[in-house]
Amino acid sequence: MYSCKIINLPKILDARGNLSFVENNNQIPFVIKRIYWIYDVPGGTERGGHAYKENMEFVIALSGSFDVILDDGFSKKVYNLNRSYYGLLVPKMIWRKMENFSTNSLALVLSSTDYNEKDYVRDYDLFKSIAVKSM
Repeated sequence: MYSCKIINLPKILDARGNLSFVENNNQIPFVIKRIYWIYDVPGGTERGGHAYKENMEFVIALSGSFDVILDDGFSKKVYNLNRSYYGLLVPKMIWRKMENFSTNSLALVLSSTDYNEKDYVRDYDLFKSIAVKSM
């Protein structure tokens, strides 16, 4: 769980509106291969509920707020994301779940790999058995 962390992004303050950015291998430790966003999440709905064998992600709350629950198979930690000038680095083989989405929230996710269904671990018991073997 030690490699999961909040990363502050550059923040350029301007009376006309602020600007933040992220660059490959600069603020985040990987080259961005895929970008997706999650929005219009109905109240009480959860997203995620899986781990990746190889993919790393960087999650930013561009608007609103939501919780990201991370689990390494031994311990869990909750991160509340609610600002657009920082994000959460989620390494490979960390179980992730997102919940408590506020109205009009927008989650931006930067990924280190292209989409590959075979990279997903969607069974929690299988995830735990893999996590135990990797320790």
